[in-house]
Amino acid sequence: MEHWYGKYLSIYGKPFCEVPLYIFDETRERLARLQSPEPLVSVVVIAYNEECRLAACLWSLSELNTEYPIEILGVNNNSKDKTEEVYQKLGLPYFNETRQSPGYARQCGLQHAKGKYHFFIDADTFYPSCYVDKMMEILTRPGISCVGTFWSFYPDKQHSAFSLFWFELIRDIFLWVQHFKRPELNIRGMTFAFNADYARQCTIRTDIRRGEDGSLALELKRFGRIAFLYNRKARPVTGYGTIGNQSMWRSFVEHVKIQMKGISRIFHKTDHYEDSEDNLVKND
Repeated sequence: MEHWYGKYLSIYGKPFCEVPLYIFDETRERLARLQSPEPLVSVVVIAYNEECRLAACLWSLSELNTEYPIEILGVNNNSKDKTEEVYQKLGLPYFNETRQSPGYARQCGLQHAKGKYHFFIDADTFYPSCYVDKMMEILTRPGISCVGTFWSFYPDKQHSAFSLFWFELIRDIFLWVQHFKRPELNIRGMTFAFNADYARQCTIRTDIRRGEDGSLALELKRFGRIAFLYNRKARPVTGYGTIGNQSMWRSFVEHVKIQMKGISRIFHKTDHYEDSEDNLVKND
């Protein structure tokens, strides 16, 4: 049986000009129907040079089944390819952010969003139809400032379903243990939602190359708990930005080596992180 995201994979990785017109037409119509003039939830997609993946992501978002009034917005983060044309072709409201970094793109999206609740979305990821409502079940509970969830990878020739199952199982167990004291370390921008009113009192960091999502989650802790959704049906599926084309075994070994450095950290809370030199954005 084909996975729920199989149809999105049919255009994932294809240039803008190779996506069938009927997919653009149908996706544009569904996206338009979802847009509310008074949204409670803002679903904001950031994209940098994502011409070959953005349409598949937006196709998945167009099929969201939600009881909440939502808006879906895009941010084009200084792309050099046809990312902006994909937004235009699908009729999606979007904004151009010329300052380069995920932090600036996230900041731009939050600035223009209307919803009380804000969802970070990455353009290389697919989202199941129940995603927003399942996350909102957690996010709207008293004492919660933000919510994250786990994610999966789609199988391909280099990464079998069997190897992915074991890789994700071991990773998920580690993340579950880590969330008791260091929940912010489990947050990823592609699977993160929060109370926008709280976030506007925080800072989305633009001076780091990665980790702007976890940094925001750490700040949000002063408004409420970082919670997690554990529901495989609501789990987004993404590509291999964090794994690459190497074998699952090689990736597993490298992840273990990285996580074992200072492993005791996961048993102690913190309200501050020191930035490594290679993660700082250097302005010439």
